[in-house]
Amino acid sequence: MLSLNRGSSLLRGAAARTVVVRCGSGRRGEGKGRGVAMESTHEEVEALMDPKNTVGGGVEDTYGEDRATEDQLVTPWTVSVASGYWLLRDPRHNKGLAFTEKERDAHYLRGLLPPVVASQELQEKKLMHNLRQYKLPLQRYMAMMDLQERNERLFYKLLIDNVEELLPVVYTPTVGEACQKYGSIFRHPQGLYISLKEKGKILEVLRNWPERSIQVIVVTDGERILGLGDLGCQGMGIPVGKLSLYTALGGLRPSACLPITIDVGTNNEQLLNDEFYIGLRQRRATGQEYADLLHEFMRAVKQNYGEKILIQFEDFANHNAFDLLAKYSKTHLVFNDDIQGTASVVLAGVVAALKLVGGTLAEHTYLFLGAGEAGTGIAELIALEMSRQTNAPIEECRKKIWLVDSKGLIVSSRKESLQHFKKPWAHEHEPIKNLLGAVQVIKPTILIGTSGVGRTFTKDVVEAMASFNEKPIILALSNPTSQSECTAEEAYTWSKGRAIFASGSPFDPVEYEGKTFVPGQANNAYIFPGFGLGLVISGAIRVHDDLLLAASEALAQQVTQENFDKGLIYPPFTNIRKISAKIASNVAAKAYELGLASRLPRPENLVKYAESCMYTPLYRSYR
Repeated sequence: MLSLNRGSSLLRGAAARTVVVRCGSGRRGEGKGRGVAMESTHEEVEALMDPKNTVGGGVEDTYGEDRATEDQLVTPWTVSVASGYWLLRDPRHNKGLAFTEKERDAHYLRGLLPPVVASQELQEKKLMHNLRQYKLPLQRYMAMMDLQERNERLFYKLLIDNVEELLPVVYTPTVGEACQKYGSIFRHPQGLYISLKEKGKILEVLRNWPERSIQVIVVTDGERILGLGDLGCQGMGIPVGKLSLYTALGGLRPSACLPITIDVGTNNEQLLNDEFYIGLRQRRATGQEYADLLHEFMRAVKQNYGEKILIQFEDFANHNAFDLLAKYSKTHLVFNDDIQGTASVVLAGVVAALKLVGGTLAEHTYLFLGAGEAGTGIAELIALEMSRQTNAPIEECRKKIWLVDSKGLIVSSRKESLQHFKKPWAHEHEPIKNLLGAVQVIKPTILIGTSGVGRTFTKDVVEAMASFNEKPIILALSNPTSQSECTAEEAYTWSKGRAIFASGSPFDPVEYEGKTFVPGQANNAYIFPGFGLGLVISGAIRVHDDLLLAASEALAQQVTQENFDKGLIYPPFTNIRKISAKIASNVAAKAYELGLASRLPRPENLVKYAESCMYTPLYRSYR
């Protein structure tokens, strides 16, 4: 049973009040004065605070953590004041060896820690040294997840300060392998698991989550994880990874983020037969059963968290992703990163690349390999921006964009058999069965791969692109690295060093004929953290296509001449928090312009306001 005694600043200032604090035993009792073991409801403890105080984004800051400046003292609240053994096991407040002598006395830590006091910087240095000793990326991933469960602030400090090195560890490509092996490496539950067993009780499940002030939910049903297919319940690694980036790159507080996996079964026979699989052992639910569960989920989220909760759909299969986005975009604040986030980051890269090759969007011809969520989403946003720039109807702009799927070039003679999201791209042309034939006939200036199939940009394809383009733009976007349409080395070598190349997963710099080429990474992490922050700080209630264009514009503007000189069409990730603040500012400004923002009055300087709302992982000093 936890107790509030002489370490409790709350009781020191409220000696005559009756306080009830929830204890580990679950029993209830009352007491007056200090030094009494007590129990209380969360609401009663909150009543002693000012519930009207809010932080950026309008979320109640119950414990005053974000209202305090870094040099002010804060109280390490959990349900009661955390101290001693339990403080060391509370990831939000644990500082490990960085607890000061004074804090060790005040919070009963004497003897529970070795005598040395280490700085956060020294802890970071030691951990980076240890991480670099691991030979396998999955080992580094597991070490980072363990750190997140042990010391939250140190985890984010490490990730922010070493973002280029650790981004591939906590997200793609390593997160793909982690999801494949999630059952075997599972140690500690993260986020909420909502399965068919919870049908009719989803609101109750949401209320089991200890945090009430949620700003962003990332949700998946695990059916199309990266380019790896159906991983069922083990797709949880994706929401967990995405929300880590929301905090590290976009500055949203960890406590305001909620990862969710909806488990409706899996069609992956290997997982169904795996004794370590952690999900439902049944074939996927489809049709009305699936739709009813998702509808209950969406309704419960809105009921529990309100109108302004951002719900990000992640790695749903094509047949569900488009329908869910279309259905709920009118009633909820929803965003599909695979369709909209990918489109926004690729449009930014294309706009930046045009500064190297010249011309406007409308003066170029685009060919996609892959006509799923990412391919059609990117194509539509490019057409939308082209239409905005030229004042031409979007139907005319779409004619500059061609898509190839598994059956060949999408043309009008195939229209009857096409899925609805492919039909706008069915142009008048003779059928062409393969990508090489399409490249030779269409003669695109920009080739974009979203197929999820590795090594499909063959030597013949790249050489054909280079034969009629001085600087062919080649974007091999499929993840993880094994599924990339071609490698950076292949693109630069086969184009004789003339390609402008970017990929979805990272590649090392390439040397060709004495020149070093640094491949860009068209990573959604450039967009979604800043985009989400912009929605939160403006109190946006819906996502509009113009907000995506605003995010693309802000990202493209961050590419400097120095970046262009290296052949880069994206800025380095080392400046990602400043980039996210600029994107958030642009998105928020557009939300205010469109009348979608509910946070009034509008801040005068949106960039500074965005920066001021960002979570900082530096340790706090405790009373």
